Amino acid sequence: MAEEFAPVDIKEVEKKLQKMHIKDLETSGGRQLGPRMTQVMAVFGFCVSLFHIWVLTFRPIDPWYFRTLHVVMGGILVFAYVPGWGSGRDRHRINWVDILFMLMITLPAVYIFTVFDAWIYRVGVVPTKWDFFFSVLFVIAVWEMSRRATGLPLAILTVAFILYGHFGNYMPGLFYHKGYSWPRMITYLFSLDGILSLPIQASAHYIFLFVLFGAFVDASGAGKFFVDFARCIAGRARGGPAKVSIVSSALIGTASGSSVANVVVDGVFNIPLMKASGFRASVAGAVEAMNSSGGQIVPPVMGAGAFLMAEILRVPYSQVCLAAIIPAVLYFASSYWMIDFYAAKEGLRGLRKDELPVFRKIMMEKGYLLTPLVLLLVCLMVLQYSPYRSALVGIVTLILASWVRKETRMGIGPIYRTLANGARQAMEIIATCAAAGIIVGVLTQTGLGQKAAMIIFSYSQGHLFIALFITMLVAILLGMGMPTTAAYAIAASVLAPALVRDFMVPPIAAHLFIFYYACLSALTPPVALASFAAAAIANARPMEVGWQALRFAIAGFIIPYMFIYGPAMVLEGSTGEIISVVVTGLLGTMALAGAAQGWLLLPTGMFQRFLLAVAALALIKPGLVTDLVGLGLLVGVALFNLLRLRKDRLQATT
Repeated sequence: MAEEFAPVDIKEVEKKLQKMHIKDLETSGGRQLGPRMTQVMAVFGFCVSLFHIWVLTFRPIDPWYFRTLHVVMGGILVFAYVPGWGSGRDRHRINWVDILFMLMITLPAVYIFTVFDAWIYRVGVVPTKWDFFFSVLFVIAVWEMSRRATGLPLAILTVAFILYGHFGNYMPGLFYHKGYSWPRMITYLFSLDGILSLPIQASAHYIFLFVLFGAFVDASGAGKFFVDFARCIAGRARGGPAKVSIVSSALIGTASGSSVANVVVDGVFNIPLMKASGFRASVAGAVEAMNSSGGQIVPPVMGAGAFLMAEILRVPYSQVCLAAIIPAVLYFASSYWMIDFYAAKEGLRGLRKDELPVFRKIMMEKGYLLTPLVLLLVCLMVLQYSPYRSALVGIVTLILASWVRKETRMGIGPIYRTLANGARQAMEIIATCAAAGIIVGVLTQTGLGQKAAMIIFSYSQGHLFIALFITMLVAILLGMGMPTTAAYAIAASVLAPALVRDFMVPPIAAHLFIFYYACLSALTPPVALASFAAAAIANARPMEVGWQALRFAIAGFIIPYMFIYGPAMVLEGSTGEIISVVVTGLLGTMALAGAAQGWLLLPTGMFQRFLLAVAALALIKPGLVTDLVGLGLLVGVALFNLLRLRKDRLQATT
């Protein structure tokens, strides 16, 4: 049994959590502008939010105008708030270089709006010198915008694709194409097929309003409420603080849409509690990283890439949510088994009653925060409202619900500040989607996206498993160096068509497969941002936390293969097939957790762990024979350990 650990100072942690906000914790290295400029940018952010609400709800405008203005507004925010370099006075004030980039992203918009009727017929085909000049300004500004907001990996990849678009005639084999002149290629990138293509469409039409919704949830103090709510539900269970993280991560993921933000808000409370109840520092960080990374795959509000997925597949967003429900349940079920078996093996306790909040009290004080989430779910899944309309309903409901209690009431001032902050929080997504649009444009213009299918088919020799493994590696590698949305957008453009066309994988399953690994890359060494953020809170070695997170989340890395080989998991099948895949999937994740943790009712030896691993793989693979084999092995190990347990109890009583 584990030794008794001193209780953590709950009140002290609560005070810290009360002062924290999701995006404040996630964002680092941004500018702290002076009072006057802060007010100017707040007014600008407020206007940006109102503009999106007005266009999406009341007065639609031409996609060229809307998407271009969306990028321009995001660019101005990035150049104002994110410095271009890491030291000096310019980290705290807008300098002439920032103003220059603001002009570089604004003037091209003014130009194309002025010559719009002629522009749309010659862009990317027979551009003029002025077309080329302003397109160069826009592409460079977007590149710098993405570099500042997301870092070098995405910026370097963007440059590589641009060079490929021009020098493709020097490439070997299937990578060869005729090469495009700079004017044709750069103007093509400044079009609805390039920067303004599907990623920016998803960002402008759907993601922006959900970021605003998250800002309103955050402004209401949702972080602490979600953690308290989760502690009431799961805190007393074995390994309680870690199980609390499962519930709170799923809830906070709705507000943040980011693994790192999820870790910081949720982990600042749960990691100290896990350590106080006996979890090693590295394991506490790993559990938090695992659960927080899963927050992006939980409907109804998944990571930003899910909205892009709906656009690419041309299906309602509610269909993406429905398809993601069972995989999300299996992911967190495997998380539960991993935590429970680890806690049982180590003899860890749950939280004491005095360490838990009073459920009735927190529901009376802030239970209203659940109302907009429930209504959002109803609008998306039952009423089949569009995503942006559902988000707007959620925002209005949250504002109205806040008036129930005087201390939570949102008046004109808080609403104004939240709209201003919401626009700032969206700038990284805008920059990411704009840069992803450059890559998508090159893929479309050069035909590399179509050739990628032949490349994958060639390397996989026609074997689906090898093709899936290659796809998994690419999605994880891309996700290690850039945001989930960009990783998904690039991988989906290149890899998904190959899986769908050459291997007959259902489109929704192929895209979810890529999206899952783009999300899980946040906890995968050597670049594991969610794991590193958790390590900082846990005061543990980052790489150790990363490897522990990989071990705990191992079932999550197998689940995507489950819905490729068993499409019923993404609701592509009969009711009987869906029920069967859920039951066998749950049993498979339990068997895999037992193999990974070395526990099933009792500690298990190497041979039993091997049998459990075989049982897990057999249950995970669809098919009556494999299911019966897996079930037989799992039941056999469980009965054997149950008999051992009874024997040990009899010996203890005699």
